[in-house]
Amino acid sequence: MASEEELFANIDALLEEEPQLPPPAERARLREAAGITQARLATALKSTVQTVKNYENGRSEPKSPRLEAYQRLLKGWAAKYPAHGAPAAVTAPQPAPVPDTFTGPAAPESADTAQAPAAPAAPERPARPAGRPATSSRRPAAKKAAAPATDPRFPHGPLAVLDGDGSAYAVGGVVLDCPATTVPELVEWTLRESGLGAPKLNRYGKDSDPLIVLTAAAAVKLGLPERLEGHEQRRSLRLPEDHPVVKQVVKAKWQLTQRGFGPWARIYRKAQGRDRQCVQLAILSWDALDDRSWPGVAEMEPADIARVLGVYAMRVITPRGSTAVSGLELMTALRPPTKAVQDPATGNWVSGYNAGSLGTEPMDPAPPEATPEHPVVVNSGWSGGFLNEEAYQWVRSVDTLSDEECTLPWAVGLDLNTAFLAAAARLVVGLSAPDHFHAPKFNPKIPGSWLADLSHIELDPRLPSPFTPDGSRPTGPAWYQTHTLAYAQELGYDVHPIEAYLRRETGAYLDPWHDRLKNAYVDTLADMGVTKDLDDRQFLAAMEQHKQNDPALAAVLSAIKATVKGGVGKLRERPQGKHYKEGEPWPALSRPTWRPDIRAAVISKARVNMHRKLNNMAKMTGLFPLAVLSDCVVYPSPSESPLDFLPYAASGKPQPGAFRLGPTPGLAKVEGVAELMWAVDVMEKGLNPARLIKGGDAVLDEGE
Repeated sequence: MASEEELFANIDALLEEEPQLPPPAERARLREAAGITQARLATALKSTVQTVKNYENGRSEPKSPRLEAYQRLLKGWAAKYPAHGAPAAVTAPQPAPVPDTFTGPAAPESADTAQAPAAPAAPERPARPAGRPATSSRRPAAKKAAAPATDPRFPHGPLAVLDGDGSAYAVGGVVLDCPATTVPELVEWTLRESGLGAPKLNRYGKDSDPLIVLTAAAAVKLGLPERLEGHEQRRSLRLPEDHPVVKQVVKAKWQLTQRGFGPWARIYRKAQGRDRQCVQLAILSWDALDDRSWPGVAEMEPADIARVLGVYAMRVITPRGSTAVSGLELMTALRPPTKAVQDPATGNWVSGYNAGSLGTEPMDPAPPEATPEHPVVVNSGWSGGFLNEEAYQWVRSVDTLSDEECTLPWAVGLDLNTAFLAAAARLVVGLSAPDHFHAPKFNPKIPGSWLADLSHIELDPRLPSPFTPDGSRPTGPAWYQTHTLAYAQELGYDVHPIEAYLRRETGAYLDPWHDRLKNAYVDTLADMGVTKDLDDRQFLAAMEQHKQNDPALAAVLSAIKATVKGGVGKLRERPQGKHYKEGEPWPALSRPTWRPDIRAAVISKARVNMHRKLNNMAKMTGLFPLAVLSDCVVYPSPSESPLDFLPYAASGKPQPGAFRLGPTPGLAKVEGVAELMWAVDVMEKGLNPARLIKGGDAVLDEGE
């Protein structure tokens, strides 16, 4: 017979066990019987509405001290409102919703690209814990679409934001309980239990690795410093190899990539079969989310950060570093370098080249396409000049302004939406190594670099030259990308190249990249109330307030635009660090995507597109620009609205060929408005009003 001491010990052990809650459906019944809303309960528990929903459908369970408080509440309600008849059955967990900002199906892609998951419209946004300020607002009502099936391998979406309490905020308001207290435990939990990840974007590609974003509190809890200090360049931020967390990772037989444990850390093991063995971490307090690309996101609440990054991940790609890195990674994800092919000799399946991609091996550029420090240039002693295909930075001479122009009271800046993205559409680029030709006949269909003399071409001085970034007239032979010479032909001039570096194998490599980012941009603007069906007046009105409608979506839009520019820039990434010596290879050169010729093709086409519109505007309206900076142009105007100087047909429709307003890539929006005399003053000081006119804050600091 058991003694009294043994009985009391057993009872004490039971008391110390984790409190047991009633089944999920019973929790919901008790709350409804008490007449309490989920929002009110969430406030009492200092949690979110979505978390309460998770408790009541069995998707997650509370942890201490919230667990004990919730159990006490449920016991009190159970005494007041006993169940009649049999207890309610436990409800099965429901599939996790995806971000509440999607209103349509996934972006259409090229034929060789698998559909990426889209997300349905608007489950209820999670409530914010009591006392915390709002960081984003609901988007305007938009047309809803049927929800596609969630990938069963990744029920909780592509990423989660981990706070210091062990709550991992995933997309759609889902909150997961993460018990990890070390980085290796976090990696194991992410891969084995979290249900995070995203399916491949191309049938020959790879699934996206799950991303865990760490708040400052989560980083400290895992043994990481709240901030990294003492480095001159942000890109060099990383933990030293002898840091305890790095030692933990190595001891657990995980590896870090060559960039080490920095703001974006990739922790991996070699894949076992088809199972992913890689997790990416982004540490917010180490400036993982650059405010220039992700404005205000790092200061948002975890649920809102998950929403912003989740929309970007679903529409673009799971972030893998800066937006520039993500832009480059997206190219490869949509055009994987290899695919499985059958060896005719053995019948075995082996890795083979995927047509239309850049392949797996890096490719040396032609000398004029390289940078002065590139090994190809230094080792060969090349002195024949380089491509100078850059975006416009041009200011018109004040001396060319007419009296009539000076009587106009306003200067209006027009910005072309994602001009580089528009230039990437149907852009044929080289896929093979360059071949050298002497005195070739110009062919506008062959991508490459051509040495030609365009100095004899004289154009209107009130317009920038289409052949140089600063808009000045060429002074002699120079290297040009195919689109620049083709435009000289379009203007009616003969082109006689002296020599050229051309590529025999070509393709529209960037087409799926263009299509995905275009749809991401257009769909996000539509969710902010700026849709394609608006007329020009409605469009201008919608653009004035679209960022205020939903700051979270405004951040997504900013990130999409930064992905375009950064991705193009990464195609010619320069060496970094003060210890670099000319002629030495730098890490970027080991990538097949180090392709300065493709970057030059995009920028050349974008600059030509801009000049074509400037030229057509002059012909249709007699108006000439004051300045151009990349994709922004400033015009003198009789009013503060571009509607008063843009060309329209008698029917009221915009004239094709000139600048047109609208929400799609290549169309224009208002960048800013200022008084004309301010713009002239800026020009006289040698500055560019297109750089300063943005947002209506056209105030020139006298110290500039």
